[in-house]
Amino acid sequence: MRGRRAEQAPGDLMRARHRLSKLLLRQGIVYCGGQAWTEAHDVWLRRQRFDSPALRMTYESDYDAVLAVKTRRDRLDEAIAVMAGNSEFTPLVRRLGCLRGVSNLRALALTVEIGDWNRFTGNTIGAFVALVPSEYSSGQSRVQGSITKTGNTHVRRLLVEAAWHHRARYVVGKTMHQRWELASPAARARGDAVNRRLHARWNTVRERRKRHVVANVATARELASWC
Repeated sequence: MRGRRAEQAPGDLMRARHRLSKLLLRQGIVYCGGQAWTEAHDVWLRRQRFDSPALRMTYESDYDAVLAVKTRRDRLDEAIAVMAGNSEFTPLVRRLGCLRGVSNLRALALTVEIGDWNRFTGNTIGAFVALVPSEYSSGQSRVQGSITKTGNTHVRRLLVEAAWHHRARYVVGKTMHQRWELASPAARARGDAVNRRLHARWNTVRERRKRHVVANVATARELASWC
């Protein structure tokens, strides 16, 4: 349950920030001091003043909502980090963390949702998460359509979100190095090989002039197999 709340928190924060930004935009107030939602941006937000009592009350309410949701998100992130680092799921979370797009939260959620990974193979897990194409057959005719979407929707969403990270050029950054330090040498080597393969997979499908969403689903299906 805590994992589900942690997954929802970024969306809640985004919506709260959008409400605040739209309120300012309706008043013709636009931030031009660089990237939004930084410390400098927060200082700018605190400086805003309004003559209308109703507008001032609305602004303060929306700003307080942003702070409250951010605090809740940070608290949940800390709890997830503790669970990922010291629980029965820790070894698997650290191995999955060697894959690009699989954060502690996503790895923990996948681990809990899948349960016993040994009941699947690389070929069968795609059907469980409904990342296989639907099929229409009649006689000698065989036509494949969009994915079935009949499996575990939560796991499918986690994999699809992770797959988008493989679209960009593969670079081993600071975050990935930190995750690799917690995993075994074999897991690091395997993760690096998979990351390179999945980026190539993304490019291969895209070069066939397929839509990006199709390329991403194909990558997500292969990511599930590698997991």
